[in-house]
Amino acid sequence: MSNATSLNAQTIRPEEAAHFGKLAADWWDPKGQSAMLHRLNPVRLAFIRAAIDTHFGADPRALRPLAGKRALDVGCGAGLLAEPLCRMGADVTALDAAAENIAAARAHAEGAGLAIDYRHGELADLGLAGFDLVTSMEVIEHVADKPAFVAALAATLSQGGLMVLSTPNRTPASRLLMIEAAERLGMVPRGTHHWDDFITPLELHDLLDAAGLKMGNPQGIAWNPAKGLHLSDDLALNYIVTVTPA
Repeated sequence: MSNATSLNAQTIRPEEAAHFGKLAADWWDPKGQSAMLHRLNPVRLAFIRAAIDTHFGADPRALRPLAGKRALDVGCGAGLLAEPLCRMGADVTALDAAAENIAAARAHAEGAGLAIDYRHGELADLGLAGFDLVTSMEVIEHVADKPAFVAALAATLSQGGLMVLSTPNRTPASRLLMIEAAERLGMVPRGTHHWDDFITPLELHDLLDAAGLKMGNPQGIAWNPAKGLHLSDDLALNYIVTVTPA
């Protein structure tokens, strides 16, 4: 599929937006329905911060390594990642398919004194471009058209920019632990994941390549009772990866 065709396609699944919109009220509650995201967020942030320091040559000790840079978070929910990016000094734009999430995100950012440009809608329709950093965490597995979504992401990234994506891997382990266990035990709201929509690293590589993007070496996000969620060489459950213009 060409980029022109992809960029005209719609990627939002209304039923997915409705599902996540219902979680908006307690998105920021670390003991609520989004508790797993609160555990996952520090792990993702550790990877993102290391990627920022490497890609942009930032001082690992700097509190605001994104000062003077523009960041875009796609599929932002209620702002769990957008707010830390803002605190790192970025001029942040963030968007989500659920209007309820954007309302919750704006209210929370305002209460925290953070200026974040929150948007609601289809990424390709918003005309966003020229971002130094683009993030999209646990989103691609929920979209209706993966090539269209990747093409839309590519269109927002500046030449020389950095993208970071994370997504569950489609493996027997992810089916067992992320759906059969996590959802049935109430660790994740029922209906959050659809295993057939999970994407393997090879599939993601090919999607990115078709959009003119280069995928770095993926790093796993694994879980065990001793460490909880942590960065790992094990890609069986979930993985996170850097992406740059080819």
